[in-house]
Amino acid sequence: MPQQTSTSRRQFISSAAFSSTAMIAGAGGLASTQSSLDAAEAFARKGGPRFQIGLAAYSLRNYFSFMKGKEKKPADLEKAIDMIGFLDYCVAQGFQAAELTSYFFKPDADDAYFLELKRQAFLKGVTISGTAIGNNFTRGAGDKLDQEIDSAIKWIDHAAVLGAPHIRFFAGTGKELDEHPERFDEAVEAMKRCADHAAKRGVFLGIENHGNLRAEQLLSLIEAIDHPWVGINLDTGNFFTDDPYGDLQRCVPYAVNVQVKVSMRRPDRSKYPADLPRVGKILKDAGYQGFVVLEYEDEAPYENIPDAHRKLREALV
Repeated sequence: MPQQTSTSRRQFISSAAFSSTAMIAGAGGLASTQSSLDAAEAFARKGGPRFQIGLAAYSLRNYFSFMKGKEKKPADLEKAIDMIGFLDYCVAQGFQAAELTSYFFKPDADDAYFLELKRQAFLKGVTISGTAIGNNFTRGAGDKLDQEIDSAIKWIDHAAVLGAPHIRFFAGTGKELDEHPERFDEAVEAMKRCADHAAKRGVFLGIENHGNLRAEQLLSLIEAIDHPWVGINLDTGNFFTDDPYGDLQRCVPYAVNVQVKVSMRRPDRSKYPADLPRVGKILKDAGYQGFVVLEYEDEAPYENIPDAHRKLREALV
């Protein structure tokens, strides 16, 4: 396996943190060693919180004609949509950005197709916030893991052509890490390989709290990968714990993208409404800057997305 040659995230952020600490010290202030360490572990951002609100194509998943390379029938032909139609929908609903989930691309999608989507998004004034894949790096060493890595690298290249600055990754599942601790190191090495390639293409990798990954598992992965082009794709509805808001607070300093759901789940997976103002406060208090993408997974998306969008905007003011 080739040695990682890129600057680690800690080295990259520590230099920024050192500069900020020096400025404070020069003004007569003193920064504690612990504060410097904390700053070095998270992304250094200056200024207050800034948000670009987008919509994930996954919100309209039942109305696309393709799912992971296979043709499928939309739930309602009158409401069927393709990727360009999704961009139009984002315009109509006043979203600033669109997350183009890879699952719904045509199976023969090539560079010409991605470039046309990029062109259409620019003409419509919609920013492509990123794309998303469904990989699993905790399935165990061997051919299957190698195939997962190869597919992920291919999608990094697609994201670069598309002009997507971020791609959502699934590192693996919490259960597999619990039952096979050795797979942690395998997942870390797989992510490092992908991250080195992503750095060359200018694409951020966001590890999502998916697959019932606990906050401590996710943070351990970020710590071990230690790469300036890797952060967390923070999904507000994916911590199935007794304190999901506390989990969000712990993870948001490492976020490179945020996906907001209108529902959350308890440990027994029962649903309850998300407290969007509380989510907004967590993002604002953390000084998060970047995309906040609505990923609507509840019933009647066409009918309910406009109101969910309104509530999300209000929560972020």
